Amino acid sequence: MTKLGLAQPVRIGIVGLGTVGSGVVRLLVDSADHITRHVGRPIEVAAAVVRDPTKQRDVAVPGGRVSTDIRTISRDPTIALAVLLVGGLEPARSMMVELLENGKDVVTANKALLAEHGPELFELARQQGKSIAFEAAVAGGIPIVAAIGECLAANRIESIRGILNGTSNFILTRMEEDGSTYAEALTLAQSKGFAEADPSMDVDGTDATQKLAILAHLAFGVWVPWKEIPRTGIDTVDIDLIRYAAELGYRIRLVAVARRADGRLALRVAPALVRIGTPLAETRGAYNAVSIVGDAVGPMFFHGLGAGQMPTASAVVADIIDTVVGRAAITFRTTGVLAADTTPGNISSVDTRERHFLRIVVSDRPGVLAKITGILGDHGISIASVIQHDPVDALPGAAANLEAPPPGVSLVIMTHVCPSSDVRAAVAAIDCCDVVRGRSVCLGVLDE
Repeated sequence: MTKLGLAQPVRIGIVGLGTVGSGVVRLLVDSADHITRHVGRPIEVAAAVVRDPTKQRDVAVPGGRVSTDIRTISRDPTIALAVLLVGGLEPARSMMVELLENGKDVVTANKALLAEHGPELFELARQQGKSIAFEAAVAGGIPIVAAIGECLAANRIESIRGILNGTSNFILTRMEEDGSTYAEALTLAQSKGFAEADPSMDVDGTDATQKLAILAHLAFGVWVPWKEIPRTGIDTVDIDLIRYAAELGYRIRLVAVARRADGRLALRVAPALVRIGTPLAETRGAYNAVSIVGDAVGPMFFHGLGAGQMPTASAVVADIIDTVVGRAAITFRTTGVLAADTTPGNISSVDTRERHFLRIVVSDRPGVLAKITGILGDHGISIASVIQHDPVDALPGAAANLEAPPPGVSLVIMTHVCPSSDVRAAVAAIDCCDVVRGRSVCLGVLDE
């Protein structure tokens, strides 16, 4: 038997040496002995492909081969595994196809690519007898893909509810704990590296929605085009909303929800009120959290850093190990990844029954409250509580608008459980009233 110290190393290639790619190289080098014990052979970074080979980097590729040509990896017969850490759709998709067609197993952290082209790429990998491992694509260091695809395979997943974007959660936490405005919290997130110079995909809900589509794929065996999932970002959340929610015993979080409803699926990403003391409400800063309910195991909760260099690198290296020892090939065949001709799931007709939080800014004059509650009553919406706050000089966030509406008072209304479609229709009617100043806010309420 070959001694461990003399075993032939496994040669891998890395595409992209940005923040995560550099972390992967560092982890493979610094934890080489530990990783070798798990794998049974050393893992060697034989080559890297980058946009600019002359750029100074924090880590050096041990093999020394750095180029701009993907064929440096794809056409090298001694490299069995490629780690694709390029973001976006192109050239990432073309690179993935090149790697798979040339017989490479692939590990990736690119959730946008999988959310957009998953079935096509999974089908190609199956045709080539290769695997795609993507634990790092969702929730950073939390092993949620393995949990759903492997550990909970005996369960029929009933629901998923999670905080899947660390940037948004960091911003909301700072607004809540420091009293920062949205703009101030975003600037701080950018200074700490939690937000990009262009943070739009994080704050408008795109990132979390793409991750939810991947989890729904695994959990429910249905392909949901991510652009069809209703989504609302946090860029409309202001400090007054944070304060009003706290007064009622809640925090605001950007929550991704997927659940079975009458044989169909209900999915959404939107800010929601979560009751203080519940796990999602206590998830702070750049942390992610995922709550899963299985029919056999019941509720489970996963919590950890959802972004950052080393948490994501940890998930990537775990996938590298699983691929090298053969586990990824087995799980890729058995975790329900769908074929390219899979009919997309239809979520458009699914309604949700829950409590709702409304913030309506109205003119400060008699009869207004009766008019608002009357419209809600006409739509069959039962009111749990109404709080009228002191007059405001302008609408929250109005400084960012070219035209600030007149002063008004904020009505904060909590409803009983009712269909979301009825609430949306009522709010649309309310916003047409001449006593309403600006657009009202409607958020779902999660009490568990």
